[in-house]
Amino acid sequence: MTDVNSDLVVELVELGLERREARWLVEEFVPGGDREAVVALRRAATRRLDGEPLQYIIGHWPFRSLDLDVDERVLIPRPETEELVGVALSELARLDVSAPLILDLGCGSGAIGLSLLDELRSRGIAASLVAVDESRDALAVARRNALKHHLHSVSFVHSSWFEDLDVALVGRFDLIVSNPPYVGEGELKELDPVLGYEPQGALVAPDASGVAGFEDLATIIAHAPRWLKPAGVLVSEHGDRQRQAVLDASVAAGFDAHDLDDIAGHPRILVARR
Repeated sequence: MTDVNSDLVVELVELGLERREARWLVEEFVPGGDREAVVALRRAATRRLDGEPLQYIIGHWPFRSLDLDVDERVLIPRPETEELVGVALSELARLDVSAPLILDLGCGSGAIGLSLLDELRSRGIAASLVAVDESRDALAVARRNALKHHLHSVSFVHSSWFEDLDVALVGRFDLIVSNPPYVGEGELKELDPVLGYEPQGALVAPDASGVAGFEDLATIIAHAPRWLKPAGVLVSEHGDRQRQAVLDASVAAGFDAHDLDDIAGHPRILVARR
């Protein structure tokens, strides 16, 4: 880091930023010590000090093997969702399918589905992806990320879950993955204030079966068997208070299901096999 950039990091820290965030902003906005970029840097620092997520300010963020464009139209990619991708890859390896067909429900930035395509490609596996979201804005971000990473075997569908999928796809998916909304309206105020900057429709779901934020998960679990192959699998993220609800719903839908903790030890990832 140049002397100019080091001085700028010190300046931002003195304003109140954490040192690592100050360094990231300087590296993003003033990569070559360009003094003309300092105005943009200070504007970015002000946004961060006002509480805006760093990921939106920078405009991109790493997720597993990809650098994803992100903005206020999509959720910020998070480590527990990276774990979900790892679980999904393990399930595909167990199925040993040469050219899997994958459905990403509520794709947002494309983080889950595109990471699967990219990492399968690196293993010589030619997967195909159908990426679904009810937000046209989110689909625009996901399309941009697919182009950015030269991932072409993907179709984007504007739909609320399975509603507008082509019925020709019934019974054809090897894997369904999802990180659906699972926060109850009453729970949001207990969580990180940064969530207030993210699209609420991708975070908050109505209650169902007496469980906060469970409606979208319940819908996905109930309808997934129809769209999966006989040996297919559903892998979904869920809230840390929803383990029993997702397992009960999975059994009711005819799945053989188990649930996994995330790296922090919280209930997080449903694996439901037909």
